[in-house]
Amino acid sequence: MSLELEHYCPKCEEYSEFWKVASTRMHLGQKVKWHCGECDYGFVRIDGEVDTAQSA
Repeated sequence: MSLELEHYCPKCEEYSEFWKVASTRMHLGQKVKWHCGECDYGFVRIDGEVDTAQSA
């Protein structure tokens, strides 16, 4: 898995480069935390299925 990801940032209101800041294995799968390199907005993905950025 890459350490960076191109993703829409609602705080910057544009696509930005996000950095992987944490990763852990849990009972739901692999949990990965991402933060925007510009404003530090963050979101979590679990196995690519659950994405907290989609709920904002």
